[in-house]
Amino acid sequence: MKSIGGYLELQLLNGHEYYPTLLKLNTGRNALEYILKVKGYTSVYIPYFTCEVILEPLKKLGIQYQFYTIDDKMDPILDFKVGPAECILYTNYFGLKQDSILELSKQFQNLIIDNSQAFFSEPQENVDTFYSCRKFFGVPDGAYLHTTSKVKLKLEKDISIDRISHLVKSIDLGIENGYQDYLENNIMLSNNPIRKMSSLTQKLLSGTDYKECKYRRNSNFMYLHDFLLKYNDYTFDASSINGPMVYPFLHSSSLIKKKLLEKRIYVATYWPNVFDWTTKKMYENYLTAHLISLPIDHRYSHIDMKRIINVLKNLL
Repeated sequence: MKSIGGYLELQLLNGHEYYPTLLKLNTGRNALEYILKVKGYTSVYIPYFTCEVILEPLKKLGIQYQFYTIDDKMDPILDFKVGPAECILYTNYFGLKQDSILELSKQFQNLIIDNSQAFFSEPQENVDTFYSCRKFFGVPDGAYLHTTSKVKLKLEKDISIDRISHLVKSIDLGIENGYQDYLENNIMLSNNPIRKMSSLTQKLLSGTDYKECKYRRNSNFMYLHDFLLKYNDYTFDASSINGPMVYPFLHSSSLIKKKLLEKRIYVATYWPNVFDWTTKKMYENYLTAHLISLPIDHRYSHIDMKRIINVLKNLL
């Protein structure tokens, strides 16, 4: 029975989730584990260029995996065959690879799409697809899952209260002062059982202005692209961007990341574990070392993008 009275609780906006009909889970890696469980796959092909947390559900379930390589468009090099009990996992890199997903869906029945970097990319009806909410919004955890399986797992609801300190500190103390808590939160998310999305995370997501978030990402992305296009070694079609995660700027210089960090412009490295999986001759190794993921999310305006450009002008 709902309580009446007492102290006033944290007040959040009442709105709607972006994917109200999808399964609501606690983490992206657990969404992948959910797919693997209900589909019964025995082996998975995964890209060298991906986050190491992808291995967590594979090891937990004892599923074999093999790596595959990508080309300079970040498309998979398909020099292998996928058996009936096997599947291929492909990442929608930075939210820019929807056309590649359409082509892959025509070639492979057993396809899983990792949309952790592509929150606004709608899932294909016949393709298992999962999302990680905290990559795009200020939430402690949360994932969405679209699956073609009719099998439904019975799950308990997660609790997120112990994972929110970095978000609160960023408001009162600045993002640098919450960074250690953020790292600790990442550790807490490891090796958790599959659970339903927590009430806290779902409430936060329901109060998000998705239209504004997507608009701002698109606008900031194109602002950077207009300047960086001629310098970018990674070529892509920007005509149909859909709320991308970051602006992927590939350059041979090894000094740019350092200079940006000195100016308090924080760029993530996707992904350090790739260095352990690859040799220096491999394209994925080069990507990890030289891809500069410039922030373009809804927190920022063109004024912030101009600041990034001003730093880059002196380095290019």
